[in-house]
Amino acid sequence: MNIYSVIKKPHVTEKTSLGGEATNTVAIVVDREANKIEIKNAVETLFKVKVDNVRTVNVAGKVKRFGRNYGKHSNWKKAYVTLQQGQSLDFFEV
Repeated sequence: MNIYSVIKKPHVTEKTSLGGEATNTVAIVVDREANKIEIKNAVETLFKVKVDNVRTVNVAGKVKRFGRNYGKHSNWKKAYVTLQQGQSLDFFEV
């Protein structure tokens, strides 16, 4: 798999921001077919950081109501990437 198609976008929430500061972990939305090794290689290559650990979660899409019709959001995959000591990754550098 191409490293540019593995990482979709950062998953920035209040929970991931507060938890990430304490454990040096970032949450990233990744391709559903990507495995842990591909995610690690993509993060190390694109962001020039050293990755210590990768944990993945398959997230089921929610069923939502659109007027009187029901629809379903797509399923997606989230990866928690733990960086090595001294490494940092900031998606919103100023």
